[in-house]
Amino acid sequence: MGAAILKQQFESVLGGQIDWQSKPLPETARTGIAEIDSVIGGLARGCLTEIYGPASSGRTSLLISILAEATGRQEVCALVDADDAFDPVSAAAAGVRLDKLIWVRAAKSAEQALKAADLLIQGGGFGLVAMDLGDTPPASVRRISLTSWFRLRRAVEHTPTVLVTVARQSNAKTCASLMLECVRERADWSGAPASSRLLRGIRVKGKWDRPPGLSCFSWKAPV
Repeated sequence: MGAAILKQQFESVLGGQIDWQSKPLPETARTGIAEIDSVIGGLARGCLTEIYGPASSGRTSLLISILAEATGRQEVCALVDADDAFDPVSAAAAGVRLDKLIWVRAAKSAEQALKAADLLIQGGGFGLVAMDLGDTPPASVRRISLTSWFRLRRAVEHTPTVLVTVARQSNAKTCASLMLECVRERADWSGAPASSRLLRGIRVKGKWDRPPGLSCFSWKAPV
């Protein structure tokens, strides 16, 4: 049976027309990393993006790049820092405009960080809200219920805000429209003798867990 005939039958039963137009793709914002932006075109606004990986996996470098790109577009951004791990000096050196960034310290509590992010999103006016749980013990983050993640996702829907969470493990699961796992592949050194070599950066492999079907890629994260 053709789609047009099926649509007519549904309309005759329901007594009205059905709009079968596909949902428009959300607007995206660049991450500042060409290898990522060339695959997906950036991070979707009005959606939750989850970045996760172990220490030294490049997850923090990716977050700083996202912040630098967003503040460089003159967007007001907010960073909810659950573990007081943010270094403003190194962030500014990496291109983050601190005059466009609100830094919220969440008293080493994953639950408080989530509540703070929710309040910021509901307040509106932000191009990016990021929540850094990278140094929070995974057991503490796992205590956040899926219902709370779903509420956070609903809060950002239909807004121009990019919502990003960073952690050691995946937590938001199906509430995230995009899940990026960061894995350290190798370290890049300069200099010949082992005793005087200088660490220039780490090579990071990115793996998309959601949506499926996207290929893996790698980029160089500075140290």
